[in-house]
Parts: sequence; C-alpha cells; structure tokens
Amino acid sequence: MTTVADLPADTAIAPQWLGRVDYAGTFAAMKQFTLERSAETADTLWICEHAPVFTQGVAGKQDHILNPGNIPVVQTDRGGQVTFHGPGQVVAYPLIDLRRAGYFVKEYVYRIEESVLRTLAHFGVTGHRVPGAPGIYVRLDDPFSHAALTGPLPASDPFRGLGKIAALGIKVSRHATYHGVALNVGMDLEPFSRINPCGYAGLQTVDLSTIGIQTTWEEAARVLSQKLTTYLAP
Repeated sequence: MTTVADLPADTAIAPQWLGRVDYAGTFAAMKQFTLERSAETADTLWICEHAPVFTQGVAGKQDHILNPGNIPVVQTDRGGQVTFHGPGQVVAYPLIDLRRAGYFVKEYVYRIEESVLRTLAHFGVTGHRVPGAPGIYVRLDDPFSHAALTGPLPASDPFRGLGKIAALGIKVSRHATYHGVALNVGMDLEPFSRINPCGYAGLQTVDLSTIGIQTTWEEAARVLSQKLTTYLAP
C-alpha cells in the first residue's frame, strides 16, 4: 500500500492507495486490521477499485439478487442489502476509531455522505440525500440543478426521478469502523440490472459518465479521498 502523496501530510487520517484489489481479500484485511487495532493505532483510509463482484449485507435478502450470472456474490458483515462493485468505481474504506474522533455512528454516516456531496459539487453535480435510504442520489432530468428535493415522494416510488450514484454500507466493531462508500465514476452499469440495488426494485443506478461528467477514476478518487479526510477529521 502506498500513501497518497498529494494529500496534506498533517491530515488526521492517512489515505492509502490500493489500486485494483480483490474484494474478498480486502474485506478480510480490513476486518483483521479492525480486530487487531489498539487505542494507539492510526486511522487510515483505503482507496481502491474491485473486479466485478456483488456484495450482500448482513441482513440482505437473497431474493434481491435476481440474476448474478458469472459475477461472484460475497456475503459480508456490513449493513444494507446487495450492491455491485466493479472497475470504474471508487471505493473508500475509512478505518477510524469513532471514540477518538469524538462522534457517533449517525454523524459518521452524515460525514461520509457530506464528503460525497462535496465531491460531486467539485464536478458541478448536485447530489441529494433521501431520508431512510443511505447513499447519494442525483436528479435524472437535471443532475446540475441546485433545487432541493421536494416531497414526500410516494411510498410506492420513493426514488422517482432519481438515480443512485453512491452507495454506503458500514460496520462498527468496538468503536472502530470498516467497509465504507462507493462512488460510481465511469463503469459498466449493466450488472446493477441483475439485482435490486440496495434492496430497492427498479432503482436506477448512474455514474458520473452517464450524467455527462468526463473525468478519470484517479481524479475522482483524489477528490473523494481529500473530502473524506477533511470531513471525517475529529
């Protein structure tokens, strides 16, 4: 693992650039890191991308996996339902001590989402939160509109007019976090049609490319890592 060189040296969370790594091995590594860490262990942020894989949350329902085909399904211990990881998606795993950071899980989730919102804003895109549905969404008709969402949306279609651009699933063990957030940049979105993303049938998934933003994985990863190190700091 190589420390991201262009980030501030005095940041409280040290980002590490993993490149493209196997999901199952990375899951095992962050679980082991969390098990072995002590009160003195430095917080870190792993930035990576994965080969195609479906991951299922601890309470995930099998019927949300419609047709996985030849893409493996990995059972995990994070929250949430099923999602997809693949090339062209920036995956960020904050491994931090919440007790030392001084905030609780609800605020931790808020700070991760805020980091994604600020990352999207860097590219001119307006992201939105949807109550009760962790992650970040964009308007399909105008991803650049600054207008706030008005609601409530009907219970039968809580994501009407929206596409999901970032998924969030976390685990906290002994005040320490692992798993994290995935931002779609420029990827093959077809596998999302093989599942009910995050447990929602018909939820459309988008990436920066499909909404008109041409950037590189490296640039998106750099911006997201900077926002996460800023907003997750104590």
